[in-house]
Amino acid sequence: MTISVFIDGAAGTTGLEIRDRLAARSEFTLVTLPDDLRKDAGARREAINDCDVTILCLPDDAARESVALIDNDRTKVIDASTAHRVAEGWTYGFPELVGREVVAGAKRVSNPGCYPTGFLGLVAPLVRQGLLPDDWPFTVNAVSGFSGGGKALIERYEAEPDLAFRTYGLDLAHKHQPEMQRHARLKHGVLFAPSVVPAYRGMLVDVPLHLGAMRNNPAADQLRDALREFYSGSNIVNVSEAAPPGELLLRDGDPPFDGMTLSVFGNEGGWNARLIARLDNLGKGASGAAVQSLNLMCGLPEEAGLNLSA
Repeated sequence: MTISVFIDGAAGTTGLEIRDRLAARSEFTLVTLPDDLRKDAGARREAINDCDVTILCLPDDAARESVALIDNDRTKVIDASTAHRVAEGWTYGFPELVGREVVAGAKRVSNPGCYPTGFLGLVAPLVRQGLLPDDWPFTVNAVSGFSGGGKALIERYEAEPDLAFRTYGLDLAHKHQPEMQRHARLKHGVLFAPSVVPAYRGMLVDVPLHLGAMRNNPAADQLRDALREFYSGSNIVNVSEAAPPGELLLRDGDPPFDGMTLSVFGNEGGWNARLIARLDNLGKGASGAAVQSLNLMCGLPEEAGLNLSA
């Protein structure tokens, strides 16, 4: 028997990307609703309760409403919204951090945000190992392709070809910040500076560190080695061993990619470092992560259906 999957919000950017990854897979049957019933509560209730797994690609309030429609103890849920990322009773869908077996046994999984995926992938393992202090005032400088803003931002960039750079979150209260703090197990909030460039997809998440001011004075090589060991069993997250390049680039037209590459760059004296994650905001930062969790929850190979050729 195939596994039935209903994508609630399948017409959005994340939903379309998930559907593309599942369309050719024989393990799954996609449950769909006609366009005129996509927002009908009765039709959605029936689809959600009849399927094996529901993937929510909705605004936060709508995602909570969809969860409330479930009246059985069988349907599993993956929520790609922000609604449940720090909620009790939900498993955080970052298998490399929380454990593949934890995600595999979960019924309610919250998909990580794109920016937090890069930040947590870099910082969380190092905090756990005591190499970075949990009371450090972490800052994050990050840039993303405009598809991360959904249809409204996509339309804006397509309508304004001269729009070269957009920085936002200037109230210093971005919705990703609680997620970063909680899942990195930090004592303080994160100072987060997100920006958008005129490329459809792709993301760089940069965490600058003044290592020489830390109590234990860690070295960049230590951090790199610790990350390499932590992700040694992963075919999705890798730690770069290449010599430092002169630059890291995002290009408009980069293909979909569901992996993530982590790099640690240190200066000659070892006092400073930059931890940088490169990922696709629609891949490991959204749809690819949802499919990775779906695979585990359904007892399938973790990498099945993912785009892992950079």
